[in-house]
Amino acid sequence: MNSFSSYRSGIWRAVLGLSALQCAHANMLWDKLESEHQHNLEGQRESFDDIRDPYRVPPKVKIVLEGPNAWETFDYSWRRNIPVTIFWVGEDASQNNPVHNHASSWDPNWVRNFGGVDDPNRRNGYFPAGFVPRQNPFYIALPYNDVARGGGRHKPEASRVIRWFWRAAKAPGQSVCHNRWIAIHFGKKVCYAQWKDCGPFYTDDYNYVFLGKSPKPNRNGNAGLDISPAVRDFLGVKSGQQVSWKFVEVDQVREGPWSDWLLPQS
Repeated sequence: MNSFSSYRSGIWRAVLGLSALQCAHANMLWDKLESEHQHNLEGQRESFDDIRDPYRVPPKVKIVLEGPNAWETFDYSWRRNIPVTIFWVGEDASQNNPVHNHASSWDPNWVRNFGGVDDPNRRNGYFPAGFVPRQNPFYIALPYNDVARGGGRHKPEASRVIRWFWRAAKAPGQSVCHNRWIAIHFGKKVCYAQWKDCGPFYTDDYNYVFLGKSPKPNRNGNAGLDISPAVRDFLGVKSGQQVSWKFVEVDQVREGPWSDWLLPQS
């Protein structure tokens, strides 16, 4: 190869090398410009919701399991191993019954409105002998009164501890406990009865009645439920024996000798 050909070949190699270097530099510049462009677009998308999600695709559904408020549910728990005592409309005061039952906590004329004294020793089936009661002979007492002393207002804890309070409250000082139904289980039987009075002994034991605690100690063997003669006779239970009980709604009350006194309940 002569000197001219060598010179021309060197010139071409130099040109090709420079072109390759220029191409590599151009590619690097293009990549950098593309990166800056994408970064700028992301910034713009963050500024405008419509640009961030131009197709308005809804977010994935998130399932949140949340139970209803307590006052919206009708599932009540059994209170077990609760000693009972027998009481009745018209009962006089005694050592084990410090307050007479001529009136109830909610009815100052209980004997008259019932129709007479519900004598536990003189019976005609589930009724007292001598008259047909005007009110349900299947009744009970629990040791809580939701109405404050003097009337006209509810106790401060009532709306917090009584599950059905906000469904049933009609006016200040009007009881939401009076006439509520409970189920009482003893042996192989379940009796249904209405809450008509407060006791035994206490009218403030909301921890037991509503919050699942044990009844306050008392001289009747820590009894936590007073039952009427009709409830006693239906279940075949004696004073001092233990039963289970729970609150129920009207539509959960099963048919029985108490059915004639079933009325709508808030």
